[in-house]
Amino acid sequence: MENLLEARNLCTEFKVGKDSIKIVKDVSFDVKKGKILSIVGESGCGKSVTVHSMINLLPKAGRVANGTSMFETSNGEKVDLVNLKPYSKEIRALRGKEIGMIFQDPMQSLNPVYTIGNQIMENILQHNKVSKKDAEEIGIEMLKKLGIPEPKKRFHDFPHQFSGGMKQRVMIAIAMVNNPNLLIADEPTTALDVTIQAQIMDLMKGMRDEYGKSVILITHNMGLVAEVANQVAVMYMGRIIEYGDVKDVFENPMHPYTRALLKSVPVPGMAKNQKLATIPGETPDPKKYKIGCEFANRCSFAKEECKNQDIPTYVIDGTHIAKCILLKGNKEA
Repeated sequence: MENLLEARNLCTEFKVGKDSIKIVKDVSFDVKKGKILSIVGESGCGKSVTVHSMINLLPKAGRVANGTSMFETSNGEKVDLVNLKPYSKEIRALRGKEIGMIFQDPMQSLNPVYTIGNQIMENILQHNKVSKKDAEEIGIEMLKKLGIPEPKKRFHDFPHQFSGGMKQRVMIAIAMVNNPNLLIADEPTTALDVTIQAQIMDLMKGMRDEYGKSVILITHNMGLVAEVANQVAVMYMGRIIEYGDVKDVFENPMHPYTRALLKSVPVPGMAKNQKLATIPGETPDPKKYKIGCEFANRCSFAKEECKNQDIPTYVIDGTHIAKCILLKGNKEA
């Protein structure tokens, strides 16, 4: 199957004082056409920074030190997004049109001095030759699809007149209104109740199944991953430590961190007095990390060799790979 996007060996550094701290470390993955890839892991493990690196949307303190992000445009041209200038015409033509992004914090992402309709129309008019009247109709229809009541009226309201969940839906409208080939959804169901969560997920699955669009879903919700994703990448401390088809990873998790994440998810039928499993310890300071497996200080299976050498990535079966010394003897990826 063809890939819409191929990230290879992405490494991202952030300048903090005189130090350069590695945040994303040698990350590679594929986003297949018409499929949903989910990136999961604890807060601070590098999920958002990875996709921001991939589409060249880092703050001034950050830079991609190595790697490529090859994206296939709608006209069939392959473009390395990393090598384009962050604010060039070339990349601005892609972001918002062919690549839609639902940002994590709708409170900070919406401009308080413009109506939400104005902000939705801006993205439509930027990338399409349509009148303002047509852009308004397109925007109102998108709000309607996302379950916002009285969309014609709310289209002219300001962000402060919306609840947190409603602002999140407005952000989703801005990202989806141009029908992008790739939608990046960073915690898209935050602050939404379960009914609206289901609506949003149905919309994303509809983009995939009806229109053949691709989605990168960043989430903590493992249940959501099992329900909607095709592939899953498990991240820890800036590395992908396990990757593969959802069924393979969920039914046969090979990395101790993946197993710990799955055990910490509540399941139907749990006894009232049954406690959820927790992951002991804390994530290490990325500034102090030198060599070895970043999860070693929290792993009950850790050996001395886990702490004093870089761990290879091993092939388990097909596309299912994991980065753990326990898999030594398997073929290296």
